[in-house]
Amino acid sequence: MTTPLRKLPRRMPAWAKVVTAFVLVLAVLFAGIRLAVLPSIKGLFGTETTDRSGPALLKSIKDMSRFDAASGNFQVVVDLEKDAKFLPDAVRGSRTLYVGAGTVEAYVDLARVGGNDVTVNDDRTSATLRLPHAQLGKPALDVDHSYAVSKQRGLLDRLGDVFSDNPNSEHAVQKFAVSHIGEAAKGSGLTTRAEANTTSMLEGLLHSLGFKDVHVSYGT
Repeated sequence: MTTPLRKLPRRMPAWAKVVTAFVLVLAVLFAGIRLAVLPSIKGLFGTETTDRSGPALLKSIKDMSRFDAASGNFQVVVDLEKDAKFLPDAVRGSRTLYVGAGTVEAYVDLARVGGNDVTVNDDRTSATLRLPHAQLGKPALDVDHSYAVSKQRGLLDRLGDVFSDNPNSEHAVQKFAVSHIGEAAKGSGLTTRAEANTTSMLEGLLHSLGFKDVHVSYGT
């Protein structure tokens, strides 16, 4: 009695194995992209940050001699685009639409008031003060209320973000936002408001001290 021979399974050719492996690699790669796994690749090659800083040390104290008389809140929309020569935007380039919010203070520097700038009559009922014009402080960006509306980056820029220590940095667009806020403050009438508020403050203070006539002027 003879036993029928089973047909052995046919072995997959070597070239078929290579093709199958390549297809599987592509499938895993695209699946990872869809599941947003690709950004985590950066963590495999990145560094771990540990803060071992000591306590902050007080270096000096400076007395403030200015009266902050007014504050302006500003908002600006920055549209910043960077292009590369000889390369299309899809390959290299970026465009960021950013809403920047910030404040600018207007103040009067009382340290510049000299003895000749204050005149009081003999019976201390009238006072005349000559103050320097109000100035604008440095614009301060409010990062909690500033945000990027949209970001468009070329392929090379996106790949650079994967291995960057500071991906999606908004430093450049924030600098433009601060600059535009500072320019807007110059034409806002903020210094005029600061001088009016300073005059009201000094008149109220000197009237409470018994002065009946108080005259405040600005300029050298």
